[in-house]
Amino acid sequence: MNVIKKTIQLADGRTIEIETGKLAKQADGSVVVKMGNTMLLAAVTCAKEAKEDVDFMPLQVEYKEKFAAAGRYPGGFMKREGKATDYEILVGRLIDRALRPLFPENFHAEVYVTVNLISADGVDCPDALAGLAASAALAVSDIPWEGPISEVRVARVDGKLCINPTFADCERADIDMMVAATYENIMMVEGEMNEVSEAEMLEAIKFAHEAIKAQCLAQKELTKEVGKEVKREYCHETDDEDIKKACWDFCYDRAYTIAKSGTDKHTRTDAFEALHQEFLETIPEEERDEKKIMVARYFNAVEKRAMRRMILDEGIRLDGRKTTQIRPIWCEVGYLPGAHGSAIFTRGETQSLSTCTLGTKDDMKEKDEVLIQGTDQFVLHYNFPPFSTGEAKAARGISRREIGHGNLAWRALKPIVPVGDENPYAVRVVSDILESNGSSSMATVCAGCLALMDCGVKIKKPVSGIAMGLISDDESDKYAVLSDILGDEDHLGDMDFKVTGTPDGITATQMDIKVDGLSYDVLQKALEQARQGRAHILGEMMKTISEPRAEFRPHVPRIIQITVPGEFIGAIIGKGGETIQGMQKETGTTITITESKDAAGNTVGVVDIFGTNKDGIDAALARIKGITTVPEVGEVYAGKVVSIVEFGAFVEILPGKEGLLHISEIDWNKTEKVEDVLKLGDEVNVKLLEIDAKTGKLRLSRRALLPKPEGYVEPVRKPRPEGAPRDGKGGFHRDNRGERRERRDDKK
Repeated sequence: MNVIKKTIQLADGRTIEIETGKLAKQADGSVVVKMGNTMLLAAVTCAKEAKEDVDFMPLQVEYKEKFAAAGRYPGGFMKREGKATDYEILVGRLIDRALRPLFPENFHAEVYVTVNLISADGVDCPDALAGLAASAALAVSDIPWEGPISEVRVARVDGKLCINPTFADCERADIDMMVAATYENIMMVEGEMNEVSEAEMLEAIKFAHEAIKAQCLAQKELTKEVGKEVKREYCHETDDEDIKKACWDFCYDRAYTIAKSGTDKHTRTDAFEALHQEFLETIPEEERDEKKIMVARYFNAVEKRAMRRMILDEGIRLDGRKTTQIRPIWCEVGYLPGAHGSAIFTRGETQSLSTCTLGTKDDMKEKDEVLIQGTDQFVLHYNFPPFSTGEAKAARGISRREIGHGNLAWRALKPIVPVGDENPYAVRVVSDILESNGSSSMATVCAGCLALMDCGVKIKKPVSGIAMGLISDDESDKYAVLSDILGDEDHLGDMDFKVTGTPDGITATQMDIKVDGLSYDVLQKALEQARQGRAHILGEMMKTISEPRAEFRPHVPRIIQITVPGEFIGAIIGKGGETIQGMQKETGTTITITESKDAAGNTVGVVDIFGTNKDGIDAALARIKGITTVPEVGEVYAGKVVSIVEFGAFVEILPGKEGLLHISEIDWNKTEKVEDVLKLGDEVNVKLLEIDAKTGKLRLSRRALLPKPEGYVEPVRKPRPEGAPRDGKGGFHRDNRGERRERRDDKK
C-alpha cells in the first residue's frame, strides 16, 4: 500500500484528514475523509468511452449512510439499508450541483460518484464533509475535471460564525448554510436563516470561502503526490466548421428576432424548433442523421448567444420585460372548499395550487435515519407533474428534483410556522405545480404561505420568494442581473439564485453558479435586487389575504391540549392501551399523550384531544380530567354503581376510581339487602369518608348526604372474637369485592 494523508486545520483547532491508497483501490479514485470519529468513503469511476448520441454530462452522485456507522440496526423487516432517504438524496444533490459545472463541456463519458458514511458518533455533521470527499476522490483520479472544490457548512452560533458546526451548534444557529467553491469562485450555496440581512448572508459566504481555499490547496497537494496532475485523454466531440458557420449565418438573425418577439413559452419554443428543423433540412438528407446531434449543439449555441446579446445590448428579455421587472401576479385563497386551507399563486406562466392540512401528533413525519431521529411537526411536499410543462408522459414516482425543490420551500417557511407550545397541530403543506416556466419552487413558497394563512395557522410573518438570474459577457465586464427568471433564462443563463424572506430578512436561499469569476459585487447587487423583488411579490400577495384567518373553517378538526402530572400517564393509557382506545372509540376523538418536562424538571404528560365534534371532545376531556383528579376526603361525588356484593356496592366516583359503599352506609335505616335500594348502573351521590393510607382504598357514604331521622340511635356493633371467621362461614371470608378467600392465620 502507498497510503498518502493530508491534514487540514480548522480555525477552532479541529482537524480534517484526507487519506488515499488504503481502501477501494480498484476505483478510478477513492479517499477516506475523517473529522473526529466521523468518516466518509468516497469512490469515483468513469466509463472508458462515451456512449453514442450522448450530448450531455451523465454524472450520477449517490450519498449513502450506513447504520453500522453509528452502531445501529436498520428498521423494517429486512433489517438492511433500503432506498435512499430524502436526506441522502438532498446531500447527493448538494454534491452534484457543485461538481457538475466543472466537467469539460465536451466530456460525455458516464461518471459515478459514491460517498458512504462509514463511521459516525452523532457529533459532527457528515454532510459538511461529503463535497470535500467527492472532490478529493476526483482529485486523485485521472478523470478530466476542472476542480478541486470543497463544500463546508457555515453557521452563526451565538453571534459568531463557525465552520462545520456540530449537530448541537446547528440547533442554536440563526444562519445555517452549505457553501461550495473552487479556490477562486463560489459555485453553490444552499441554506436557511432566521430573517438575516443580505449583508450578514454575504459575510457568511465570504467566511466559508476562506475555509474552502485551505481545503482546495490540500487537495492540489494530494493530486501532485499521487501523480494524477495529468488527466486521461477522451474522445472529444467532432466538429464541422463549415456546418457551424452555416448554422450561425442561417439562424442567428432569425433566432434574435424570435427571442425579441416577446411571445409565450410554447409559441417561442415552437418557433425555435421550426427554425432548427429548417436549417437541418439544408443538410443533405443522407448526412442528417449523422449530423443532427452536432447541429443541435450548434443551434443551442446560436439560441443562447441571441438571447444573451439581446439582454446585454438592449435590456430586453424573452417575454419583453426589463431586467428588474416581475411578471404579472394573481392570487386566490379558499379555492378548494374541502381543504383546511388552499391557495393559488400564479406568476406569469408559473402556477402553484397549494393546500394546508392540520393533523395530530400521530400525523407528524417520523424520522429514523442513521444520525437523525425524531419528528417534524411541519412538512411540505412539492409535486411537479409532466402536464405542468405540456409534456405528454406519465408521472412515475417522486423525482430527486421534487424532493430538492420541496426542501427549499420547507426551509423558507419553517421559521414562520409556529410549533411546540405555540401550535398543537401537525401542519402539512402540499404544492402541486400546474404550470411551469421558471421558479416553481418560489411559487410554492408564496402559495404555501397563502394556504397557511387561509387555513388559520398563526404564522409569525408572511414570506415571499424570488429567483434571480445572471447574464454576463465573456469578453467584457458587462452583465445583467435578472429578476424573476424564466425557464429559458435559467437554462441559458449563468446563475440561478433563489432568495426567500419576510419583510425583516432572509429565511432561505439556493444558488447555483455556472460561470467562473462571479464577484461579490455582483452577488451584492443580486441580493439587493432580490430584496426589492420579494417586497413587490409580497405586496401582491397581501392584496389577497394580509393575515391568518381568525378562526378555522367549520370542518377543520379542533385540538384541546392539557398537561397532566406524569404519574397519571399510565392511567390514561391503561393496560395495553385499553383505556385510551376505549375513550377514543366512545367519543369519536383522537387522543395522543406525550411525555415531557415542565419548567421545574418534573415529568408531565401533554394530552392532545383531536376531533371534529365538540361534544365528543368535551366528553373525552371530562374522562381525562376524571382520571387525573385526586379524590378528596369530605367531597361529594356523583357516582355510578359498577358492582354489588353482599356487604355493599362499589361505586365509580371518577373514571377508573371506585370506592366501597358499605351496606351500613347506604341509609340511616338498616338495609337488609343492597338490591332493595341500589341496582347495577344506578347513579348515586356519595361522600368520600376516608382514603386508606396504606392501600389507597376509598370508603364512601350515601347516608351522610341524607337527613338523619329524629331519635336515631347508632346501633352498637359487637366486636368479632379473636380468631373467628370474618363472615361466620367456616375458614373463609369475603374480600372487598365479595370474593371468597381462605382465611389466613393472623400470625402467618
